[in-house]
Amino acid sequence: MAKDTFLNRKITLNIKGELFDLSTPCVMGILNLTPDSFFGESRIGNVDAALKRVEICLLEGARFIDLGAYSSRPGAADVSTDEELKRIIPVIEAIVREFPHARLSIDTFRSKVAAESIHAGAHLINDISGGTLDKEMFSTVAGLGVPYILMHMKGTPQDMQNAPEYAHVGLDVIGYFAQKISELQALGVQDIILDPGFGFAKTLDHNYQLLNYMHNLDIFGLPVLTGISRKSMIYKLLGTQAEEALNGTTVINTIALLKGTSILRVHDVRAAMECIQLVGKMQAS
Repeated sequence: MAKDTFLNRKITLNIKGELFDLSTPCVMGILNLTPDSFFGESRIGNVDAALKRVEICLLEGARFIDLGAYSSRPGAADVSTDEELKRIIPVIEAIVREFPHARLSIDTFRSKVAAESIHAGAHLINDISGGTLDKEMFSTVAGLGVPYILMHMKGTPQDMQNAPEYAHVGLDVIGYFAQKISELQALGVQDIILDPGFGFAKTLDHNYQLLNYMHNLDIFGLPVLTGISRKSMIYKLLGTQAEEALNGTTVINTIALLKGTSILRVHDVRAAMECIQLVGKMQAS
């Protein structure tokens, strides 16, 4: 890949007045505050365990921690707003006290959870629904003035895998982003990160077609986040389980970096950091 392929991409985020540099790809460590996440080893049941997980992620090189209190795995049970807040706010407050320099991303599609999380000390919002499951999300993010991760998904976590169809998954995702970016920018949202939504309303074939096509997201000039860590697009193809999917995750993360990804959202921070280091060395040579 030519070194200047992505020179026109936005490489900074304004995070509460601090410019965050994305010229070198970085890692977002996953912190699941749910009892039913698809990868059992990632489930965190209390504040102390959450703090230990954050410490490990930071020591291994994560620059973001992504906290989620609503499982978005296919077919996951619905969780009330109150329960989501009950799970996530005490953990945010504890992390802010113990690790004040940690940058916290909140994985939620609810504007109330987004607002209360930012007020509790979080820094950016990661919305799997792209504003479709809460019509107040875009205006809320605009009012908060925080970076927003815009993901592609159709339907809800409960029904998104019910025979999803696309004329062309890559072009459909680009059309979706074009519309959503326009809406966000009209509201004054400046810092947008794109997530193609691997595993969300997509078949196995859709996921790999999208992976092959994702370098075309560069037309928007925005940072791209890839979240494929231990997902079924890896282990179902290989005939294994999530617990055995680290090697496959590393392979797909490497491909994603070569296609211009700025942020890798992962369970295994150290392995992702090694991907970034090795790919960076190759691209600099």
